[in-house]
Amino acid sequence: MRLVSLLPSATEIVYALGLDDDLVGVTFECDEPPRARTEKAVVVGGRDTRGLDPAEIDAYVKQQLAAGGDLYTLHADALAGLAPDVILTQDLCRVCALPSGHVSDALTHLGCRADVVSLDPYTLEEVLGTIAEVGARTGVPGRAAALITALRDRLDAVAAAVAGRPRPRVVVVEWVDPPFTAGHWVPDLVTAAGGEPVAARPGAKSVETTWTELASADPDVVLVTPCGFHLDGAARQAQEVVPHFPGAQVWAVDGDALVVRPGPRLVDGVEAIAAALHPGTVPAPPPTAVTRIA
Repeated sequence: MRLVSLLPSATEIVYALGLDDDLVGVTFECDEPPRARTEKAVVVGGRDTRGLDPAEIDAYVKQQLAAGGDLYTLHADALAGLAPDVILTQDLCRVCALPSGHVSDALTHLGCRADVVSLDPYTLEEVLGTIAEVGARTGVPGRAAALITALRDRLDAVAAAVAGRPRPRVVVVEWVDPPFTAGHWVPDLVTAAGGEPVAARPGAKSVETTWTELASADPDVVLVTPCGFHLDGAARQAQEVVPHFPGAQVWAVDGDALVVRPGPRLVDGVEAIAAALHPGTVPAPPPTAVTRIA
């Protein structure tokens, strides 16, 4: 079977299922594992936003979407040339990846027949379901079931470790300029880690908000988890967030690794958040994962 992943989280699932030999194409954002971008054909490109601050990225995204433009470029001929059997993509967020309809239209135009699978989880439970779906579509349901069991065992271990402890009120800032609420599966990560998500939208899309609204939720802990910046960038942005939440702990989190990509590493995120909310209950995460700012 020949697989193409047009979604970083799907690429992570494919590797976690031991299907890397079947994977022939990825996107320019598929950087986990790092070798994915070097050993596979890159069939989706996009603007390099390194060097742009959050406000500049937000303005670019809004301008492109308002003009009916795309944030990603599908190299359709290259994709067709790979002769894929299964293509993994999404319809969840136009900012995150190409919608499945764009891919299907391009394949139809080129006469390429492939099974286009859209992975669109809104909750942590649905993220685990996408692993099962990829396993079923690629002929390895047993591997997927084993991976899901292992992930559930880790979630159960965290739940047992934090059981009975007070649940701090937690605001997750998914973007800082402008600020965005925590949506989709992100509030579930906080709940699983022994916290109470506030100013959040569980199972729904993240939306733009204000610092006043976030602060009015009276959080004990604020997690700054911007997409695309990893820990160093999150730490710089978290410094600017601190004045909005006097008295609250403020933590920077590698969002790409732990929070925003709906794949197996979300369980790493639950463990890391639990370590921040309830020190000593679970093993401390690596220093590249989270850091306390205030």
